[in-house]
Amino acid sequence: MLDRLKTILSNSLSDPEVNIEGERVPVRIHRNSRAKRISMRADAVKREIRITMPPYTPTNVALDFVAKKREWIATRLNSVADAAPIAPGSEIAFEGEGYVIEWREEWPRSLKCKEGRLLLGGPESSVEARILRWLRTEARRVYTEEIAYYCAKANDPVPRLSLGDPRSRWGSCSSRGTISLSWRLIMAPVSVRRSVIAHEVAHIRHMNHSAQFYAWLDTLYDGNRKAADQWLKMHGTGLQRVGR
Repeated sequence: MLDRLKTILSNSLSDPEVNIEGERVPVRIHRNSRAKRISMRADAVKREIRITMPPYTPTNVALDFVAKKREWIATRLNSVADAAPIAPGSEIAFEGEGYVIEWREEWPRSLKCKEGRLLLGGPESSVEARILRWLRTEARRVYTEEIAYYCAKANDPVPRLSLGDPRSRWGSCSSRGTISLSWRLIMAPVSVRRSVIAHEVAHIRHMNHSAQFYAWLDTLYDGNRKAADQWLKMHGTGLQRVGR
């Protein structure tokens, strides 16, 4: 099967590569002492395959695993949406709704969100930067409120919020009391965003993905978390393309 994929191996320190539908895709292998099995992620934005596996697992086992998942990998790599332009006349998502960007140089520089439109003036060259800054500001405001809401519901202390732009996850919760969230979630539907936030708040009490964790999450989150997870699987790559 590896021959059919035309796997390109390297004996050097560089990562091995595989041929997926004519594209040479690097395989980033990470050995983790806590890993119990092989797990894989195909990153359509960075155009790479990431493998996490136990330290003792041979590299050829990982590559055989990749070979068996060829069709799935191809589907994931081809799911990437075109880069979403942030410019006058284009549309950008905010809380799951599309907003058309309208710009006139004589309008005020500060952005206004009104009836499906984002209105702003000032230099056209800084339109993208100012819209991204506005999205991040809104993300911090909304996330802060919703973390406090779920913490109050859980009767847990409110942790520190860290806003970032990770490519491999939408949120995380550290044992030191910090919840990290991607600002890009502000573009997703409200139910999807709240599912991620509730998930991370649930980790304050259960730092794992045990049955107890999911039972607690279902107590906290007032929605369909499986539907929210499915939305991110289908549309998350598109969110990652905005402003890249």
